[in-house]
Amino acid sequence: MKPEKTVVLIKPDGIQRGLIGSIIHRFEQKGLKLVGLKMIYMTDEILDDWYAHHKDKSFFTHLKKFMQQTPIVAMVWQGLEAIETVRKIAGVTKARAAEAGSLRGDFGMSIQLNLIHASDSADGAKKEMELIFKKSEIYDYYSITDQLIYSRDELAD
Repeated sequence: MKPEKTVVLIKPDGIQRGLIGSIIHRFEQKGLKLVGLKMIYMTDEILDDWYAHHKDKSFFTHLKKFMQQTPIVAMVWQGLEAIETVRKIAGVTKARAAEAGSLRGDFGMSIQLNLIHASDSADGAKKEMELIFKKSEIYDYYSITDQLIYSRDELAD
């Protein structure tokens, strides 16, 4: 099985609340590998493409303003079934309904101020990586801990 990559954004509410370290720590504890990390301001162009599916909704302008309040922390995480794993760690979108133990379940109460974004599919992750990261900003490296996180059978091609 091949590892997959997924994108996580720490949104302005997570930045303002000082949760960057706690959020990164959860993914590291799970055994995911951080292969890309940077802090950026989301431009109108990026947000128009990122949230194209919300463009005609009444809250779109508010969403863009919210996402531009502060820089965001953009990350690429890698692991077996990383997309599904990251979404489970994130918890459901409506934070007050999110499972205890998930990021949103432990740290959130809002449907809009829900701390992070997590890619919802392989195609979505690819598009999001291309919007935010240059290829040279995503690193492929061997981690000695891989052999402690996955069995040999899981990592066999």
